[in-house]
Formats: sequence, C-alpha cells, structure tokens
Amino acid sequence: MTVIAVLAEPPRPGLVLSELAETSPLSESEAAELYAAMLKDVCIAVERSGGDLLVNYRAEDDIPDGFAGDHESEAEVRSVVADALGGTDDARFEPQVGSTFSARAGNTVSHLLNEEEVHSVAVVRPVAPLLGRTHIDSAAMKLRSTPVVLGPSTEGRVYFSGFLDPIDFTDAYAEPEVETLAERADDAGHGLDYVPMLPVLETGADLATVVPMLRSRVESERLVPEHTTTFVFEKGLRVESTDGVLELVRD
Repeated sequence: MTVIAVLAEPPRPGLVLSELAETSPLSESEAAELYAAMLKDVCIAVERSGGDLLVNYRAEDDIPDGFAGDHESEAEVRSVVADALGGTDDARFEPQVGSTFSARAGNTVSHLLNEEEVHSVAVVRPVAPLLGRTHIDSAAMKLRSTPVVLGPSTEGRVYFSGFLDPIDFTDAYAEPEVETLAERADDAGHGLDYVPMLPVLETGADLATVVPMLRSRVESERLVPEHTTTFVFEKGLRVESTDGVLELVRD
C-alpha cells in the first residue's frame, strides 16, 4: 500500500497561490478559495484510490507572520478535508517538519519508509486538480518494482513524486523539479519511471491551461474534479481568443 502524503497549507489569502492572484483576474481571497477546492479534489482522488491518505499540514508556528488565521492551521485544513470526504475518519493528519518544501517532503518520506516501514510513499501538492484515482493507482503499481516514480508537469514541475526507497532530499525539489529529482534518483542508484504529464495550477498561465480542459470535459460529459470545476464555472472563468491571442477572462 502506498501512503499518499498531501502537503497542504491552510487556505489563507496571500499565503497560498499568491502568484496566481498576481497574474490572473482572481483576487487573493478567490485564489485561496480555489486552493481549498483543489485540496478537496485531490483528497477525494486519493480516498478513491488504493492509497492511504496522509494530510501533511503546515504547522501554525511555521506560517510566516502576517498570515494568521481565525483558527489553527490544523483545524482549517481538517475542515476542508472533512467537507470533501464527509469526515476525517479515513485520513491521517500530521504536521510538516522542515524549513523548506524539500525538507518537509524529505522528512515525511524518510520517516514513513525508515521508521514506519511502509512499502512506498508519494508526495503531492493540492495544485493538481486533474489528478485522479487512475493516476495514483498507476503510479502505485509502478512503485511495486521501481524505486522512484515521477508525475511531470509543465515548466519542469512535478505533481507527483513517489518513492520506494529514499533519496538525498536536500534541495531535491529545486527547479526544474523533475530534472533535479531524476538526478537524485540516479545518484542513489535508483531506477526511475514516470506517469503521464498533468498540469498544475499555480499561475495565471496555468489557470489559462486548465480552464479550457475543464470546460471541454464538461462539454463531453467526462469525469471532472467537482470542486475545482464548480469554482471555474461560478467565477465565470473562460479563455477567449482576441486577434489570435488567447486570454483568460471572466463573464
């Protein structure tokens, strides 16, 4: 069984998806709302898969000054997950440990593999709304025999990184993530495999990529991430061509 660690932050304006708010028609509050929607969809995908859901939340004392919330970080993240899954009985919650994303991911993976002796661990962030059960289960199958499995995304990013054996996680997610992680796998003498590319959603350009994909899936009556798709339609987001230039607009 693969443990899927979702590294999540409380959906607070300015704390999450700040670049998206700067580069799209969305405000900081709306970007935080979208983050919560994607977190729900990712947790639903994990819950429907054959993996075990571990929600690795950003601890309150690790959140930068100026982003305090009305509730503790754990309570905020639990509330979002509970809303998605109808409760939290099937999810495990643990605080992140480490000063950087690489350190936090590495500490989680190393602890689970070395201390709890789980079979395999995968790290995902709640910014890949099109991540589905089949992607997770396909990666888990590959992790039965391949030490490292990556889900590449645009601009050298990854939406999924799975490990059967540890690597050196020091700055392992330095950009371009997919190349750096591959180098670390090779340094450790580990075989490497991939699952299909999926978009992540962190910037206005990313949103312009994802919105037409979601609208296309709705048109063709295909499976969609419910909460993210609802957000897109409620906000009237669409991509239009003006003089041959594609632009993200709102109704």
